[in-house]
Amino acid sequence: MNPSAPTLALVESPVQLLNVLEWAHTRRGREPLLTAVPAQPGPLAERRRPDPRTVADRLRIVVLPPTDPMSRGQLRRVAAIARDEGYAVHWQEARGGSGAPLRALAALGPAVRRAERIVVGDPFSRFVQLLLTPSRAAELVVVDDGTATMEFVAQLGRGERLRRWHRTGGGPLSRARELAYAPVSGAARRRLRPGEGRRVELFTSMPVTPLPGTALRVNDFAWTRARFGPPRLTRGTDLVGTSLVETGVVDPARYLEAVTALAREHGVTRYFAHRRETPEKLRALSAATGLEIVRPDLPLELIARRGPVGRTIVSFPSTVVHTLPYALTGTGVTVAVCGIDPAWLAPGASPRARGFLAGVTDTARDVRRLPARSAPTAG
Repeated sequence: MNPSAPTLALVESPVQLLNVLEWAHTRRGREPLLTAVPAQPGPLAERRRPDPRTVADRLRIVVLPPTDPMSRGQLRRVAAIARDEGYAVHWQEARGGSGAPLRALAALGPAVRRAERIVVGDPFSRFVQLLLTPSRAAELVVVDDGTATMEFVAQLGRGERLRRWHRTGGGPLSRARELAYAPVSGAARRRLRPGEGRRVELFTSMPVTPLPGTALRVNDFAWTRARFGPPRLTRGTDLVGTSLVETGVVDPARYLEAVTALAREHGVTRYFAHRRETPEKLRALSAATGLEIVRPDLPLELIARRGPVGRTIVSFPSTVVHTLPYALTGTGVTVAVCGIDPAWLAPGASPRARGFLAGVTDTARDVRRLPARSAPTAG
């Protein structure tokens, strides 16, 4: 690979951006890969002095923000941390208007074609798949977008089209869109596989078996541990919220019952809301349980590492049951996972939901497993 060729990272969520920073940290010291270069013009741009030790290469991080305010707020804060670390960050609107996707594709196309290495955080993203179409990159790196990495690797290995695990079949219009999009999706799947003149690396905290020829690098949150903490521990227990209700997987009433039971049985004092949880749902949880609802302004791995944090953190099956044990290594914090009882699933939940959630729980390392109690029958 040409040592002067740029590396382009495409991220759409705060967790993806955090994991790009973790990936970059692992490359520093192994090869002169990264440098701080002047940021591209944009809302987050500012100029940084290049690091003379690593000017042989460049990393440009492009943030493609979603429309919801919580995600955008977290992204801006993680982007500020990335700039403080010396990385170039470009904020590119690709949603929120009829012309935004086309403008973003036009703006980013030249950078995608020039990049010799591309780092992506969400291979399921249709926009990212479109961006990969003109790519000539000799190396592609996939960093975690949470537990979706597990399904991505499994689907790619089975030769299936990439589809998020919680999505249902949809109606005729949805199927027509899928058919029209099939050529782009197929091309993206080919680019995500190693081939002649193309290397693929998977950088993950998830328990996956990579495809033959794909390099696997474990994300143990070394940068987060070096940069933050260790945290001060509180006496209470913290509960991590989930967006399983918002994605149509878990019934809202069952979720409220489960949170209430966990709070009572484990002395939970704080509820860390997922960035996609709705205000209405959180108000209902607060009224029913009396818990302090916390809206984190950063990914939970950073929040927990900075502290203060409970000596026990309880979570439903989610990304954090795999990432927090790494981020909190040596701190004395216990991470516990509560399984999802099948009775909690919403009537329209994806057929894959039960098996996928069980797999997230069963494969978590260094966690305490709590039984999934049967949900009370509604009367």
